[in-house]
Amino acid sequence: MAHDRIEIEAPIRLPRQDVQIVVYDDGEGLAELAARKLGGLGYSRVVLLKSNLAGWREAGYEIFQDVNSYCKAFGELVEARKHTPSLSAVEVEALLKGEDKVTVVDVRRYDEYNTMNIPGSVSIPSAELAYRLPAIVDDPDHKIIINCAGRTRSIIATQSVINFGLTNSVAALRNGTIGWTLEGQELEMGQTRRAESPGEVDPEMVKRTAEVAYRCGVKVLSLTELAGLIEDRSRTNYLFDVRLPEEFARGHLPGFRNVQGGQLIQETDHYAPVRGARIVLSDEIGMRASMTASWLAQMGWDAYVVDAGAAEMTDTTFPAPLPPIPKEQKYKRPYEGTDNAREAMQAYLDWEFGLVDQLAKDATHGFVVV
Repeated sequence: MAHDRIEIEAPIRLPRQDVQIVVYDDGEGLAELAARKLGGLGYSRVVLLKSNLAGWREAGYEIFQDVNSYCKAFGELVEARKHTPSLSAVEVEALLKGEDKVTVVDVRRYDEYNTMNIPGSVSIPSAELAYRLPAIVDDPDHKIIINCAGRTRSIIATQSVINFGLTNSVAALRNGTIGWTLEGQELEMGQTRRAESPGEVDPEMVKRTAEVAYRCGVKVLSLTELAGLIEDRSRTNYLFDVRLPEEFARGHLPGFRNVQGGQLIQETDHYAPVRGARIVLSDEIGMRASMTASWLAQMGWDAYVVDAGAAEMTDTTFPAPLPPIPKEQKYKRPYEGTDNAREAMQAYLDWEFGLVDQLAKDATHGFVVV
């Protein structure tokens, strides 16, 4: 959290004022300023990390770089432990030119897909797969390729399809649109292909996704239990509705914020930075919340799903969003947009490939891949 955004972000990202907060910088003198700001906002357990980042490094502990490294390291660990299948950009292009039935599914946010996409692909944000994908895959021989911009979301999405038991051949596009671009293959831009709602909810898929969540330790809450959990101020509670924004706008549970499930897994350290906190997810049909919660539980958060049958999505108010970071201060990731240097894209991939080795030297992550 940047020191000059603490007053803006802390009340939303750190909702419990007696949560333990450790503040550090890299010797710039910002940590003391940040600690004073947090104290001024009422946070009562703020401490400074002795010797800052240098002290951590000198003690022999692991240093991670870049944004969302926590979540991306988890994705790499999932691929390493589960041997999640993937195909190169060249292999996928050959499949698309062949005679087999092949569908490429882009699991990023729709606005990212609309910016640029793999030719012929369709947009299904990651958490929507169990709900929307079966309706567009018309027979067991239909092959599914899943892509994101880089690696994490496609790995998690591909493994999700395997976990909830779709029998079709499924593989991630290795390195996503970055890998496609580095091979000199053309992308489409401005496309609007989206998998629509199938209309009817498949009870078998609801059951399968609930079983996946159960195996990962996710708990189901009634509305009465949810009210009791919210009243318990001894723990940090995050309440998220993981559906698409347009569904959220039509009605949601009071107090829940909208974060699409795939983005929540991609950026958990941004949306729910309190490690091990309680995260409660809602979704009126259950599948999206169950699959999202299954991953959050494996990452070490205390994950819950509101009983879909009991939930009444009647609140149409929007919780105040975080003000956007000014453009001149925003860090542009090497997989965003269409004008990235090849060297930057390759460096990004090389960094992510190394995260599993870093985890092997780190004793703090708490990941358990089920």
